[in-house]
Amino acid sequence: MAAAVEADALGLSVLLLDEQTEPGGQIYRNIESIHSDTLDLLGDDYRQGAALAKRFRKSNAAYNPGATVWRVDEDGTVAYSQNGKGATASGNRLLVATGALERPAPIPGWTLPGVMTAGAAQVMLKSADMVPSGRVIVAGCGPLALLITQQLIATGADVVALTETTRFGDYISATPHLLGALTSGSYLSKGRQMRREIKQAGVPIYSGISDLTAIGEDKLNAVGFTRDGVKAEIAVDTLLLHIGVVPNTQITRQVFCEHEWYKPQRYWRPVRDEWGATTKDAIAVAGDGGGVNGAAAATLHGRLAALDAACRQGHIDMGERNRCADPIRYELARHQAIRPLLDALFPPPPEICAPPEDDTIVCRCEEISVADIRNAVALGAMGPNQLKAFTRCGMGPCQGRMCGLTVTELVAQARGEPIEEVGYYRIRPPIKPVTMGELAAMADE
Repeated sequence: MAAAVEADALGLSVLLLDEQTEPGGQIYRNIESIHSDTLDLLGDDYRQGAALAKRFRKSNAAYNPGATVWRVDEDGTVAYSQNGKGATASGNRLLVATGALERPAPIPGWTLPGVMTAGAAQVMLKSADMVPSGRVIVAGCGPLALLITQQLIATGADVVALTETTRFGDYISATPHLLGALTSGSYLSKGRQMRREIKQAGVPIYSGISDLTAIGEDKLNAVGFTRDGVKAEIAVDTLLLHIGVVPNTQITRQVFCEHEWYKPQRYWRPVRDEWGATTKDAIAVAGDGGGVNGAAAATLHGRLAALDAACRQGHIDMGERNRCADPIRYELARHQAIRPLLDALFPPPPEICAPPEDDTIVCRCEEISVADIRNAVALGAMGPNQLKAFTRCGMGPCQGRMCGLTVTELVAQARGEPIEEVGYYRIRPPIKPVTMGELAAMADE
């Protein structure tokens, strides 16, 4: 939205294809129609999305809600489906703003009914004023784990514990970044406030856990973990998992943009310059789809990408682009100052990146286990793309979004090779399911 508003103000013709039915994306989901009580509960950070959505609505940008993109070409041409019909759109510049995905957390039992992500619980809260019933436990690491725990407590949900994989050693590793994080504004104080409110509500916080397990037969009954060498088990009805977020790179992968491995958080991100430009001339990336920095930074990245697009198309010269960018960059640096501390404080646990248990499911679409992947590597599969032929791993409806990172980690571990050499799935269109009817409607145009 921020990029569309900026580009429109600079005189560009703008089309926004939005998979959601109204503006807001994941962070500001349902911002235009959310109930006032829920708005107060979600806080000031979420409320900021209302002003952005209002500016977007007032702009001249064309808006196509409910549009699912399933193919992108190197020249920026986009194929998408909307209202049961396929269509294409093209322009001089394509800005990819796909945001981030919650990192899949393949622990034993994670496919049981009753296990879901913390982000999914927040989507339910924002879009339908719904919260999980029964006893709820939040497990994992990262700011969202704290935030959703705080929000659920405020709704009256029965949150019995917050269990964190963050260890004492992670705090030590993060200490050198503390001074820089102090320049980021209120982020640190918000984190302290969330922890304080959780404890004041009587919800215990167990840090340094390992061996996280969802226990049950036909549904979740309990969560097990180890802390300080002692095994524990808590009876629950819902487990909310969160091991941070990672860039959604399906589009940039599909169009063969160059990607790099970001070791601190163990994810792939597209290579881009300070304006968001990728290694493909017609394509730029803004927001968490290019590297996780949060919602405020994403809006600023969008504005920078819009300035660059206007410069490339002759609406402003390079000098004006740079002058307009200076205050945006200053603000961006402030928001990004906390990122090194967060990366060090909330690393994804090795046992979740590469699960040790053979029977843990990795690819939910095709029900492929850790053992299936290791056996395929032993038989000669050299990387994720060969695994498709051996196991169909990554060939289901999600096209590898849920298993890609885990597969790369397991193959690298089994072969004793660096992640960068193992690589990632080769993403092919359609990157989202498309019906024959949608294709037929497209042919009729």
